[in-house]
Amino acid sequence: MVSLIIPSYNEEENIKITADTLTKIMDETGEDYELLFVNDGSKDGTYEKIREVSSENPHAKGISFSRNFGKEAAIFAGLSAASGDAAVVLDCDLQHPPTLIPDMLKLWHEGYEVVEGVKSSRGKEGIFHKAAAGLFYDIMSKLIKIDMRATSDYKLMDRKVVDVLLNLTERNTFFRALTFWVGFKTTKLEYEVQERMHGTTKWSFTSLLKYAINNATSFSTLPLQIVTFLGTISIIGSVILAVQTLIKYFRKDAAPGFPTVILLILLIGGFIMLSLGIIGHYIARIYEEVKGRPRYIVSETTDNLKGAF
Repeated sequence: MVSLIIPSYNEEENIKITADTLTKIMDETGEDYELLFVNDGSKDGTYEKIREVSSENPHAKGISFSRNFGKEAAIFAGLSAASGDAAVVLDCDLQHPPTLIPDMLKLWHEGYEVVEGVKSSRGKEGIFHKAAAGLFYDIMSKLIKIDMRATSDYKLMDRKVVDVLLNLTERNTFFRALTFWVGFKTTKLEYEVQERMHGTTKWSFTSLLKYAINNATSFSTLPLQIVTFLGTISIIGSVILAVQTLIKYFRKDAAPGFPTVILLILLIGGFIMLSLGIIGHYIARIYEEVKGRPRYIVSETTDNLKGAF
């Protein structure tokens, strides 16, 4: 069996189309399959549509969160409920072309345990959004030392990979990076991002920035090293200024230096505040992990998924 995991947030208009499209493609493959829609606390009628589809389509199943927990949580909820020998994660808006799934399954049958969907283009996004996304992935690639450019959540994973991911105890996850980190036999398939059928993207610059910060601190300690770097700069600058001051003092050429002192205080103060902010964010990550709260809370499931949680 193959489990198709579809995180859904305010996708009321896309549920029926997505279910019909995926059903047609999977029927043609001859594989046994299930469609797992995960409602991530949508504010529209997304879950009502999921229930409606599940009552008509025996392959469609639904999970609904008590509130919005984020796409990462929705993916892991889908993985937890998946009963397939392989799992495919894809977006509900069909920007991840479902026509790629038969090729993914073929590679899986050939022995590959992870099939990564790699973007050959980002579709018709705005220039600002493309630049922001490009900057995000460039920074993430440097931070976690994995090439994250053109990657996506669109991928197939063998059951053994799914089990490894589910056994990770961390609460703050970065799905795209974790599938690289766990290893296994991996290959890639390129695809072009499709146009959304309905609705608009849920990613704004602010949400991308928050996503970048959370994932950077949950998957890399490099930002902490910035604190050491800034401290080193401050020390070097202080030594140079101290030497300059002593030379002027012994030459009896010492100037009042009020602007220099003010600028130095502002510079060092800025470094200190930035460093405290970085350290504080890591402490917040630790605090969240130590509390041990669940990644998500399931409020209800469709009748054909009772007992999964």
